[in-house]
Amino acid sequence: MSEETQEQTEGTAPSRRKVIGWGGAGLALGAAAAGGAVALTRDGDATAPVADSGSAVPFHGAHQAGIATAVQDRLHFAAFDVKTKDRAELIQLLKDWTRAAERMTAGAEVGEGAYGGLAEAPPDDTGEALGLKPSRLTLTIGFGPSLFDGRFGLKDKRPGALVALPKFPGDNLDPARSGGDLCVQACADDPQVAVHAIRNLARIGFGKVAVRWSQLGFGKTSSTTPDAQTPRNLFGFKDGTRNIAGTETERLAKHVWVSGKDAEGPAAWMDGGSYLVARRIRMNVETWDRTPLGEQEDIFGRDKREGAPVGKAKEHDEPFLKAMKPDSHVRLAHPDSNGGATILRRGYSFTDGTDGLGRLEAGLFFLAYQKDVRKGFIPVQTSLASDALNEYIQHVGSALFAVPPGVRDKDDWWGRALFS
Repeated sequence: MSEETQEQTEGTAPSRRKVIGWGGAGLALGAAAAGGAVALTRDGDATAPVADSGSAVPFHGAHQAGIATAVQDRLHFAAFDVKTKDRAELIQLLKDWTRAAERMTAGAEVGEGAYGGLAEAPPDDTGEALGLKPSRLTLTIGFGPSLFDGRFGLKDKRPGALVALPKFPGDNLDPARSGGDLCVQACADDPQVAVHAIRNLARIGFGKVAVRWSQLGFGKTSSTTPDAQTPRNLFGFKDGTRNIAGTETERLAKHVWVSGKDAEGPAAWMDGGSYLVARRIRMNVETWDRTPLGEQEDIFGRDKREGAPVGKAKEHDEPFLKAMKPDSHVRLAHPDSNGGATILRRGYSFTDGTDGLGRLEAGLFFLAYQKDVRKGFIPVQTSLASDALNEYIQHVGSALFAVPPGVRDKDDWWGRALFS
């Protein structure tokens, strides 16, 4: 069991929702602290899978939830610009956000709730999640490079790994959909629960932060659960076959969690954290849909039905890269083609209406966690410059964030080590 699933959320009031149970990373936990709730059980001793139980993922732990946690079905991601110039005000906001996140992930309302307070004042909670289960909501915060520009005395604490991403071939980045001082990733099995979380954090931050851009996602395109069926992207191919699983503690330590020499000097506050790359990738689905099946399979390097690599029978068979075309996606992205570079993926599909020309505004909202982007995303994306898939996709948004370690207990808060 990963460390972030070992502690129960403390100090929260009983939920007004029907909290069925508490769980995380594919396991349900009993004897929850809030309200005396217990894990939903089947046939006596067997605990229900978290995806079925609508349970809560513990908020406290060495690492933030929402990274190695079993991937939920829905996403609401938001990047924020910090508007206040007062360091103390920003710190207080992070503390307020932490307390609100503790309550929402536990299935409780924010503050005093959505009703019952003073009629002359707005309620503390917007109320659209009343009666809903926690739905495995996780909230994960990150700090962008622009937060270290000197406004808050953080310039000397910018980690070396929080670099400016280079411009990659084919990028057509929209500044309005890129960057941000802060980000919050809300993942849940119920889209309304995820949207409620971001909405309430934005409301709490009114006047201090403003949403720079946001993205809704559905249909997870990667899994961190080994025995789960590999999801498919909007091109119809299985995605993330070799993704790091939440149970693979050695691979997580090697490729995802910052520690040791990577957390020394200016990066000491990142011990237990990770680095997140977020990329909005537009997929030209109409062009793809007119592409012959054989060509589609050559582009990916896998068959469409099973997901097996070229020349193999099963999805998880070890690929023989030389049997694939030199510009196939799998061959170029494989760790063996990139000096062992490995990332943990948590991407989601999206559709945002049409582009005004009758084409779907659809694609992949790519989320990748790693110990160091200079050894993870950057070499992989550089290798993909010659990817045959580039004819059908374009990167239109981009951001990088330093994701701090988890909140240890009810006295801790998001970013405490950074501001200490």
